[in-house]
Amino acid sequence: MSKRSFYVCCFGFGSLAIAAFFLNSISNVTAIGSEPRTSLVSTDVSSDREQGKMTAVFAGGCFWGMEAVFEHLQGVSNVVSGYSGGTAQTANYETVGSGQTGHAESIKVTYDPSQISYEKLLQIYFYVAHDPTQLNRQGPDSGSQYRSAIFFANEKQKQIAQAYIDNLNKNKAFSKPIVTKLEPLQGFYAAEDYHQDFIAHNPNYPYVVINDLPKVAQLKKQFPEMYK
Repeated sequence: MSKRSFYVCCFGFGSLAIAAFFLNSISNVTAIGSEPRTSLVSTDVSSDREQGKMTAVFAGGCFWGMEAVFEHLQGVSNVVSGYSGGTAQTANYETVGSGQTGHAESIKVTYDPSQISYEKLLQIYFYVAHDPTQLNRQGPDSGSQYRSAIFFANEKQKQIAQAYIDNLNKNKAFSKPIVTKLEPLQGFYAAEDYHQDFIAHNPNYPYVVINDLPKVAQLKKQFPEMYK
């Protein structure tokens, strides 16, 4: 796993000084996999789920932090980091990082609807996991691959998500307009192994400490009854 790989994934194309700071700390990151091969064709795992469970796919910036937030929710049994919005042929980390594939860094959440509803997942998505008012960026990361998007699997999810957004706008829940897009789920492709459970493996990584751990702390503070 190269230093360049980690820079392209979740640092975007910001200040060189900041990039240098993060790259100098790369030796402290646990290597969980090898450099992805862009020649491989990814497998669509959007329909894979546990028996009796449902799935939801969200995008909102770097998938490391999104994954960490949702896997701390009661009723959620699995969270996978991956790519949605593009084809299988380009669903790999190096290519998605170009911002030209149509993909967004996303997470697939498997949950038990008897314990947590889709509406509750939306609440966590909008109020904790990311900022829905940032267009094609999230914090230090910029590009369409970091867009705010809900990939609906069926008409019911679409209707619930649209109604939720309409209610947020009606009540002026945010000081800026919500830019979250609703996109049909046409495929979810799991990211490379070293992206899965990244924060659990690398809790002291500077990007994680600055951008992701505060979200997990916010979840625990705002929704203690749902935190696990």
